[in-house]
Amino acid sequence: MKSLSEIETAVKRASRAVGFSWGNSEEVGKSIRLLELFGLQGIKNLNQYYAEKQKKQFEDLNLISEKNEPSSEAYCPIILGISFLDQIKSLENFEIIRFEKIAYPVIFLSFLSRASEISGKKIYAKFDKNEILLNLNLNICSSFFNQEFPKLVDKVEIKFLTNQDNFTEIEWNSLYKLAENTFVEESESLKQGAAGAGLTDND
Repeated sequence: MKSLSEIETAVKRASRAVGFSWGNSEEVGKSIRLLELFGLQGIKNLNQYYAEKQKKQFEDLNLISEKNEPSSEAYCPIILGISFLDQIKSLENFEIIRFEKIAYPVIFLSFLSRASEISGKKIYAKFDKNEILLNLNLNICSSFFNQEFPKLVDKVEIKFLTNQDNFTEIEWNSLYKLAENTFVEESESLKQGAAGAGLTDND
């Protein structure tokens, strides 16, 4: 079994070989490593994307807005992902970010997972009809993952979620009141026992 370090290094070098800069190649290495860590087919999809990239020119999106539509070919998931990370502070201000036509979206998904950690917010994503929740780069939740990831999605929606508790104030107060039972002052006997621990027979 290949180690995550081997995967990251090989991906970085392969990405440089197909024309990406060393800086961008490093970002691809981190992202594909992440997909493999989560049990998603990063290597498989990257191989397929690089093979197809030799035959057609995918569109680069360097400046992301609320609505993004390519002029011809689908967006390159790598340049799109790197742009998303670079512009994350401004993108958080949008209510919903929409894209049309992203090639090999699982590659882009890895960048979204990293964006969730950087922003400190969960990210909701919808790839066509499939809903995905990215949780601070700790896990990715979706019923979609038991299917083969598509090579192209037509419509993508992304939304940064406001951080909030999953419990009510009443539920919290109930638990906290129970926790207060550990805040008991030492009894006199406990204090005496602690004081006597240092005495000797000569005393």
